[in-house]
Amino acid sequence: MADITLLDGGMGQELVARSGDEPTPLWATRVMIDHPGMVRDIHGDYFAAGASVATTNTYAIHHDRLERFEMDHLFHALHLRALAEAHEARGAHGRGMIAGSMGPLVGSYRPEVTQPVAMAAPKYAEIATILGPHVDVILCETMASIEMCEGAAKGAQAAGKPVWLSVSVDDTDGSCLRSGEKVSDLARVLQSYPVAAVLANCSVPEAMGAAMAGLKTLGLPFGAYANGFTHISGNFLKDAPTVKELTHRHDLTPEKYAEFALSWVAMGASIVGGCCEVGPAHIRHLAERLAHAGHRVL
Repeated sequence: MADITLLDGGMGQELVARSGDEPTPLWATRVMIDHPGMVRDIHGDYFAAGASVATTNTYAIHHDRLERFEMDHLFHALHLRALAEAHEARGAHGRGMIAGSMGPLVGSYRPEVTQPVAMAAPKYAEIATILGPHVDVILCETMASIEMCEGAAKGAQAAGKPVWLSVSVDDTDGSCLRSGEKVSDLARVLQSYPVAAVLANCSVPEAMGAAMAGLKTLGLPFGAYANGFTHISGNFLKDAPTVKELTHRHDLTPEKYAEFALSWVAMGASIVGGCCEVGPAHIRHLAERLAHAGHRVL
């Protein structure tokens, strides 16, 4: 049996569901202004469900996103607000890790907007410097190309904390990133920058088995946290999309999701959880199934 780090589930979709607000390109960020405390409550629900990690609501806090809405003056304050809500939830729960999330620049799932490492790394370093004193790990997530991974991994070193690097894989061939590059090609990044764990996220759970096979070859702790979307639609791959362009699937019950996650654990994964459309009920059932199987959630 294994020791498992149980991640939380998705934040953005939970915020949309609970706030009742119309989604915008800044939906998860804007909520912290319009509904203070809601992010904290979601973190709390994931901890109560059995998660051992709170992932900060900082995924989309980038200058390029905020500038479109004349909110860039709030860049630093929004990061601190997200950190505070994660800490408040952990304080109430009494234990748990905090992972500082850094998502893709410009847009998700879009390898064609990858910025050169020399341009991207300083932008990530700025965020990592803010997050570093307040988190246990830096989580670079939903990276869609090897160069995107490299820029994030290089910048993340500024935090002075362990770095977890997570890629988004092709929904039909999980052995490849969305760029078409092989998951195993991450070895090139790992040779240049210290990374403590490698993961795959925000792709359909059916693709994660192939992703695990590629990640396992890299010799680091690895894992997965899949989404609950039917697919990533073409309209979402345009500038400034909203989650209205994405369709959640109705068949991904907590029971079915747990079966997927347990199969990743059987392959050697030691870090599992959920991404968009995977909520507290999924994490609760997964925690129960892990315990029933004899695994220990850290």
